[in-house]
Order: sequence, then C-alpha cells, then structure tokens
Amino acid sequence: MSRELLRIDDLHAWYGESHILHGVNLTVNEGEVVTLLGRNGAGRTTTLRAIVGMTGARKGSIKINGDEVLKLAPHKVARLGVGYCPEERGIFASLTAEENLLLPPRVGAGGMSLDEIYSMFPNLKERASSPGTRLSGGEQQMLAVARILRTGARLLLLDEISEGLAPVIVQKLAEMIRTLKDKGYTIVLVEQNFRFAAPLADRFYVMEHGRIVKTFGQSELSQNMGMLQEYLGV
Repeated sequence: MSRELLRIDDLHAWYGESHILHGVNLTVNEGEVVTLLGRNGAGRTTTLRAIVGMTGARKGSIKINGDEVLKLAPHKVARLGVGYCPEERGIFASLTAEENLLLPPRVGAGGMSLDEIYSMFPNLKERASSPGTRLSGGEQQMLAVARILRTGARLLLLDEISEGLAPVIVQKLAEMIRTLKDKGYTIVLVEQNFRFAAPLADRFYVMEHGRIVKTFGQSELSQNMGMLQEYLGV
C-alpha cells in the first residue's frame, strides 16, 4: 500500500461571501494520479487553490505528509513540495523561456535540471531564447508545467492543462504525465477533457456543487460511464 500524501477532511472554502466548497473529503496516495471531474463551477479549481491557501476563508483539514497545512501561507505550503500549475499559466512575457524556467526557487531536493527539462520538452529547448509572448499556447503550457518541475515539488496540482490545445500537444502532455508517474510524482488533475484524463488517472473524484459526489478507481471506469454521462455529459 502506498502511503497517504494528501488528505482533505470536511473542507469548506469561500471567496468573499460566496461559499464554494461544502465539506470536501478526499485522499491522494504517493505516486497516484487522481483526477477531479465535474462541470464548470463544481469546485474543482477552488479545491486546488484551497490546498495551497489561495482562496479566502477556509475551514476543515488539509494534511500533507500528515502535517496540517490549513493555516499555512501559500509560500510555506510550496516549501512542503507542492507545485501548483494554474489554468492561466502565469508565464512572464518579458522573460525568455529559459529565464522563466530559472526563476522559481527550489522547494525541495531533486528538482529537474535544464537538461532533463529539455529532454522531456524538446520544444522548449528550441525556444529557450524566445520571449514568453512568442511561445504558442502549447509551448506556454509546457513551460508552465516544466517550471514547477524545476523546483523539486513532488505533489503536482495541474489545472486544465489540456484546455484549448491542439490534439498533438494534448498527446504530448499525456506522455509527460505518464513519465512523471513513472518517476514517482504524485499528481492531482483538474480536467474538463475527459478523454485526456480518463486513461491517465488511477482514481477519479466527481464533484458537484462544491462536494464530492462519487469516487471510483480506474478498474471501475467502464461501469461508471452512465453516471459520468449524467454529471459531465461525456
């Protein structure tokens, strides 16, 4: 049995007066790929943001490696080996691709070297001296993910990394996730693209109205397709 890396119990979160998460419970074991499924507004992105302390008020429990982190500032959560790749990517337009890669601080041992990054993402090596604004959408997404791999983070929170990208780029991102899993990374995916997420995940959590309404493993995927049709329209 893999050890439990992330545990969330009865998590509530707010943005101002808006109560978004209503008692989320989930666990992620070391080395797993777990996917949060649900329609827009279900609370998936807010769950990722709550883990790293980027929502408003929160209550409940969030434990990483058994340590309670609910009251920690975002930079202190990152230092526990957590890397968050937001949907908006956050590429620094005035910096080159390589400067973007060199910018983040190390939060743990074992961060990938530039050579390792360029081996995984040959496109970025070719565009190393290009400003962030000159990169394609797919290249920007690769850069956003590669940047957190430089930090030494081992728990990766990836938000809609396939959104709006060409199928060939989506396929490369899927290969990247499989490679990272083989290297022992733990990944939580928020994805609207079910066809992208389905073959990658070990386990699935389905969210609706800020709650987990269903959880199942990869081996149970086929028998849950009717339920997913109802909740996701897949």
